[in-house]
Amino acid sequence: MRSILFVDDESRVLEGLQRMLFPMQREWKMAFALSGAQALELLEKGHFDVVVSDMRMPGMDGAQLLEEVKKRCPDTLRFILSGQSESEVIYRTLGSAHQFLSKPCKPAFLKECVDKAFALRSILASDALKAVVAQIGTLPPVPQVYAKLCEALKSPDCTIEEVGQVIKMDPAMTAKILQVTNSAFFGLRRDVSTVPQAVSLIGLKNITALVLARGLFAPVEGGKLPPGFSIDSLWRHCMVVASYAQAICQVENTSKEIADDAYTGGLLHDTGQLVFLAGCPDDYVRCHEYAIEKQVTLPAAEGELLQCTHGEVGAYLLGIWGLPYPIVESVAYHHNPSIYLGSEFSPVTAVHVADILAFKRRSDESDSPHPGFDMPYLERLGLSNHIPEWDKACDAIDAQEGEKS
Repeated sequence: MRSILFVDDESRVLEGLQRMLFPMQREWKMAFALSGAQALELLEKGHFDVVVSDMRMPGMDGAQLLEEVKKRCPDTLRFILSGQSESEVIYRTLGSAHQFLSKPCKPAFLKECVDKAFALRSILASDALKAVVAQIGTLPPVPQVYAKLCEALKSPDCTIEEVGQVIKMDPAMTAKILQVTNSAFFGLRRDVSTVPQAVSLIGLKNITALVLARGLFAPVEGGKLPPGFSIDSLWRHCMVVASYAQAICQVENTSKEIADDAYTGGLLHDTGQLVFLAGCPDDYVRCHEYAIEKQVTLPAAEGELLQCTHGEVGAYLLGIWGLPYPIVESVAYHHNPSIYLGSEFSPVTAVHVADILAFKRRSDESDSPHPGFDMPYLERLGLSNHIPEWDKACDAIDAQEGEKS
């Protein structure tokens, strides 16, 4: 039985949660705390598998509480449940919260989120994955600029100008962000010349994702690469998948939060390839050669030779860094969404479809086959007939990019 601690400073909210979640008592052992301090006292007395906290509380708010839970109980899943929808609230929970859930939250949805988080954790804790990570040795540290940016965003008083000052510490990162922001991916109708301008126009969350993604590419540039493999080409592919995923979310009329998570997931979906290239380049060169020789997909070759895929390795790293679970999920499942427990459109859907559409447009650039659409998954969601509309939205992005260049 899973143990879950709910934290909210309003007693009527906790009483409502108790009534609402009464049917779950056979599956969950639940406790309730009226403050961050009381929650920490309960954590001292016993272990909890999950902590679900409100964001706005006096004294110690949800972000501060979950940061403390992360230090004391790193294996505990950490959810923010809040009625606040402002982006700044989400930014302050970067690295401390696994999931951000909005009030009101129905019991069935909360249960689904908990179940999905545990399913992902079981994949990322597999013996095969741990063996590969041990073989790699040291996983890459979080890029320095990203770490400083996350630290700045934790302050409720953080300004756009302060974000710009952090990013300007890395001139190469600044140049890349301005280049990407001025591309057709964001469809801006004006030239952007400063990072504060970029932040105000495309949002802090997208800027943060770009900083992390670009920082990940730096350590493997110039290293040993498979024949015909290009880091620039992989970066370009990740950018295309990110923009496609965001466009697909617009077609589905999702929330901005889902669209932003899909964009970030698209940028980071091939992170595992970078980990393999940096940590075990000889083995990964062999995976590419095996995929061409046997005419199998790259994930199939990885599974055969390394017993895990770049999706799983990338998700493992991003999970360690504390990225939100919807992003980690989209990386972990982008080639095999059928094993994902979600029952509706999500960043996992957007990134999977975007990745397939991106490769279909550049199939002549690969000597090995690429996975196709996971039709059983799309049919399960009732979305298989949406593919033509998604394809059309991605065509529009390509046309804009052609005009811009």
